[in-house]
Amino acid sequence: MAASSSFLALMCFLSLLLNVSHCKTLKRDVKALNEIKASLGWRVVYAWVGDDPCGDGDLPAWSGVTCSIQGDYRVVTELEVYAVSIVGPFPTAVTNLLDLTRLDLHNNKLTGPIPPQIGRLRRLRILNLRWNKLQDVIPPEIGELKRLTHLYLSFNSFKGEIPRELANLPELCYLYLHENRFTGRIPAELGNLPNLRHLDVGNNHLVGTIRELIRLEGSFPALRNLYLNNNYLTGGIPAQLANLTNLEILYLSYNKMSGTIPAGLVHIPRLTYLYLDHNQFSGRIPDVMYKHPFLKEMYIEVNGFRPGVKPIGAHKVLELSDSEFLF
Repeated sequence: MAASSSFLALMCFLSLLLNVSHCKTLKRDVKALNEIKASLGWRVVYAWVGDDPCGDGDLPAWSGVTCSIQGDYRVVTELEVYAVSIVGPFPTAVTNLLDLTRLDLHNNKLTGPIPPQIGRLRRLRILNLRWNKLQDVIPPEIGELKRLTHLYLSFNSFKGEIPRELANLPELCYLYLHENRFTGRIPAELGNLPNLRHLDVGNNHLVGTIRELIRLEGSFPALRNLYLNNNYLTGGIPAQLANLTNLEILYLSYNKMSGTIPAGLVHIPRLTYLYLDHNQFSGRIPDVMYKHPFLKEMYIEVNGFRPGVKPIGAHKVLELSDSEFLF
């Protein structure tokens, strides 16, 4: 019985391979990829042999291109072309690959804006454009990517306000916007994202208060990591922050925040890293914080705390790499 099942599985696999080799690639995707090929530098083009990005005869699929069968055709579902020094504007032809689920162009030298046509990629789940030189505002059409789970836009030169349309992405889990030039307030509507686990807006020019950010009832129900560091946030830490019961990392360093530290933070059960340094906090750290069973590190220097207030943990610079969250 086991041998028979193995034989059937092998036959199914071989049949699938045979179908792949006989299926034609959708002309729309062939045209789009060849347009991209014509616009890219030699470091990518030399590995893209032939006219069919999904492979043709003895020619394999192009490097970084993943195809799948849909009906009688092959379509491009993943495009990963990173760290190859692509220079120039975002290749708009990418937005014609309507079956893409993953687009990874990180660590290149792309310039200019993200085109509004990005909203056409309705099946996209992962968009990684970090470590480029992209500019201008994020187009509101990005809110049309309803299946998006991972959005990496860090280490660029985006400006303007963080678009409220990001709150229209119900499956979004990871949002990286740090190291840009965003201004204005962080949209409180992001708190309505039911699956958001990681929000990093550090190293921008953002203003406002945490109270404004979490003002909506039931804000950030799944959030684990909140990075607000190196901005111009003011006000204090509201007691309502304790309602973010899944929070593990709270990074508030290098802002203009003030007031005392509420004892209610101890009710965040898995709070592990608390960074308060380089602000204008005052008073004492509640004694209960030093008894928190999960709290490993608490940085407090360059504030107005009373003498005798001590940090928790071995003091070192917090460095959390994007790569720790890549899939």
